[in-house]
Amino acid sequence: MTNASRCFLYQYLWLVSCLVLLVSCSTSPTGRNQFILISPDAAIIESETAYLSTVRQLDDEDKLVDDPLIVARVARITGRLVSVAVSEFPESANWKWSVAIVDDPDTVNAWCMAGGRMAAYTGLFDKLELTDDEFAQIMGHEISHALANHTAERMSRAMATTLGVAIFGAASDNSGAAMAGAAMAANVALTLPNSRTAESEADVMGMSLATKAGFDPEAAVTLWQKMGDLDDKRPAEFLSTHPAPENRQAALNTMIPEMLRVNPNRKKAAIHPVTIVQ
Repeated sequence: MTNASRCFLYQYLWLVSCLVLLVSCSTSPTGRNQFILISPDAAIIESETAYLSTVRQLDDEDKLVDDPLIVARVARITGRLVSVAVSEFPESANWKWSVAIVDDPDTVNAWCMAGGRMAAYTGLFDKLELTDDEFAQIMGHEISHALANHTAERMSRAMATTLGVAIFGAASDNSGAAMAGAAMAANVALTLPNSRTAESEADVMGMSLATKAGFDPEAAVTLWQKMGDLDDKRPAEFLSTHPAPENRQAALNTMIPEMLRVNPNRKKAAIHPVTIVQ
């Protein structure tokens, strides 16, 4: 190893040590300790950049849905969910809550980035014939990922991995590889799947969010029954990024009695303004 490489390696080791010491002792809304190297605000900024780029590409491909019936339905359902989210997480009141409805009948997927930027694919409705209550469970789950700072967690994992690549590159006298790894970190972070723990957390939070908004909690179970009935040869994108163990339906089912006590009369939440990207 050359002196320059050794110096580079020591600098990165020092940086890693500093980051470990500075890791935020964050706690998720369910009380879980979180590995956070990047602030939620920084995650929102990175997510907005990625979202706007994605929307521009969808617009260029003429894949943004503007059908008034679909737009009204998505705005109404997500608006009720966001109303509860803002009530329980006041810091999200200033988020740029929005949904891009993507015209892709073969893709069964939805997501929500840090800062409330969402997307829903028409394959959800075409393949699953979703009720409003079932769609609310999906979007409640996705919104919960944003509320629980899961994007910041994914970015932190990517950052830690990138630092490892950089150190390895320095040790191998391959600083080019290290720099390439660093340059890719932000994009990789936004495409990483959530951990199983984060998925379970979003299940719990999402079901609660939807119930408090006035939707039927039993729809969480029927939703996953429909997911399970999809063609095994062409699994939904939603399933590939949202691990669904065999006991997921059972776990959700055990939560129903508690959810019914949360909002026994199914009182509907107000509709918070949500921008539909067109």
